[in-house]
Amino acid sequence: MDRTLIISSSPHAHSGVTTPRIMWTVVGALLPAAAFSVYLFGLAALTVLAATVVFCVVAEGLAGLAFGKPLTLKDGSAVLTGLILAMTLPPGLPLWICAVGAFAAIVVAKSVFGGLGQNPFNPAMTGRVFLLIAFPGPMTRWPVPSGTGDTLFGAPVSAIDAAGAAVPAGSAGVDAITAATPLGLLSEQGARAVDTLSSGIEIYLGQINGSLGETSGILLLVGGLFLMARRIISWHIPFAFLGTMALFAGITHAVNPERYADIPFHLFTGGAIIGAFFMATDYVTSPLFNRGRILFGAGCGVLTMVIRLWGGYPEGVSFAVLLMNACVPMINNITAPKKFGLQPSAAQGGGHA
Repeated sequence: MDRTLIISSSPHAHSGVTTPRIMWTVVGALLPAAAFSVYLFGLAALTVLAATVVFCVVAEGLAGLAFGKPLTLKDGSAVLTGLILAMTLPPGLPLWICAVGAFAAIVVAKSVFGGLGQNPFNPAMTGRVFLLIAFPGPMTRWPVPSGTGDTLFGAPVSAIDAAGAAVPAGSAGVDAITAATPLGLLSEQGARAVDTLSSGIEIYLGQINGSLGETSGILLLVGGLFLMARRIISWHIPFAFLGTMALFAGITHAVNPERYADIPFHLFTGGAIIGAFFMATDYVTSPLFNRGRILFGAGCGVLTMVIRLWGGYPEGVSFAVLLMNACVPMINNITAPKKFGLQPSAAQGGGHA
């Protein structure tokens, strides 16, 4: 009779959910919103999406060779990082800047820490924030959707040439038509500049300018709910994130409606929805326990609103997620459940069971 005892670490029962399956499912949930951005902005969006994904995959392969790590290109993590990064970028961004962002996301934010599963900060958000700080001009130039007239949300649009210089709107050298985003107008002119936006259908359908992931709130919401239905993510972080933003926006709007926008405006403009469902829920950089996830999401919501309303940037989702990433070890420590059978130590008048 074989009395061999095989000892192995948990888990002893496997659900069948693998890292590649999770990554490619999230990619699939983002594709409708990405396709809609291509519909709005055409080739300017498609080149950013394709280039950023390709650059991230190449950077992943080169980093694996440089650091002597097994290649993990098939698991979809680099593709997902590239797709999320692209969704935070403006259409028409120069491709070499996309390459720099991919390098920052894959090599600096992930590979130097040991690769997938060991990075303390969200790679896509690290890449995006680096580009925003390093290249503020191109990163804050927002082409408007096709078919836009002389104004967008009541604000004038402007024409630029390939070098980014302003040119007359009717000239032959026009390369793109740009305008301030709704959050930019709010930051500069207050709620009066955007007070009709929340009552219109454009904000919900995504007929607004901004980064690729700012223009499709409904599709991103559907994708996020799909991930929840497939149990890829839980409700704790997205609901705490958006709920805190809604509470914050409701209070400030009630106090001063001429200065602060209402709840639908804040939830359906900027990166709130993509941040809540696709960025803050990253397994590696978010808390392990449900109580911690609620705290994490609420912190992201508060920081986002503080930066939007009183900070130097119109949008704060990326900064909020990265700041809360840094707090994850502390959150895990204070929200970890008590170990089964553990009693107060002898020094506290007890012992171990």
